[in-house]
Amino acid sequence: MSLQGKTLFVTGASRGIGLAIALRAARDGANVAIVAKTDAPSPKLPGTVFTAAAEIEQAGGQALACVTDIRDETAVAEAVTRTVERFGGIDILVNNASAISLTGTLETPMKRYDLMHQVNARGTFLCSRLCVPHLKRASNPHILNLAPPLNIESKWFAPHVAYTMAKFGMSLCVLGMHEEFRGDGIAVNALWPATGIDTEAIRLIAGQEARRRCRLPTIMADAAHWILTQPSRTLTGQFLIDDDVVRRAGISDLSIYRYPGVSEEELIRDFFV
Repeated sequence: MSLQGKTLFVTGASRGIGLAIALRAARDGANVAIVAKTDAPSPKLPGTVFTAAAEIEQAGGQALACVTDIRDETAVAEAVTRTVERFGGIDILVNNASAISLTGTLETPMKRYDLMHQVNARGTFLCSRLCVPHLKRASNPHILNLAPPLNIESKWFAPHVAYTMAKFGMSLCVLGMHEEFRGDGIAVNALWPATGIDTEAIRLIAGQEARRRCRLPTIMADAAHWILTQPSRTLTGQFLIDDDVVRRAGISDLSIYRYPGVSEEELIRDFFV
């Protein structure tokens, strides 16, 4: 149950859930390629690939900062090459990078529509396509997409058609690729939270106060860690929810993932679950 010596290629790892997953792996002594666009501090969103790299090394891992726009095929290919040259291969791909706009059809500019589909669906497909040749050579290879369960009902689409389409594109990658690469022993799974997760994205969308009614990113990190340490040939094609996973990992007291004074009933439920 350790990721020691494993190499992870994590998109969107400069902050939030991606960084939490990377830090959990780093505590095992893993190597982490931080693949993200932010190379300079922003007043709206703290964290860069370089601050994330420093945190990972402080946590006990080895880090490679890759300033990368995952919409750019050449840039992603370069990040993959740098990762393999530095660490000797890739064992795990975490497709975490995502763009969001919880807007209706008439309120969604095409520029924003294009961004969500290019980052979420296309970016996941592209990173998977470029990492798979290296994953095929790994001993326990995994792809983990931060994507919701596939549930084709109108209630999941109506409030934000464009975003749901883009996120379900990531889910469809799981549906297809887990079977496509089953013979290669590459696990392809999805992980999604049962509640809101306290990130800067939540602050921007719902406000600072809403963050207290969200679980901490550590629940997603612990859930991802359990998935990524399972035998890849026996756990694949699953659409997993974080609280179910950590319970399977033996964690029964989920209050450790809540802010003090906040009850389970007060938590914001995720809108895809």
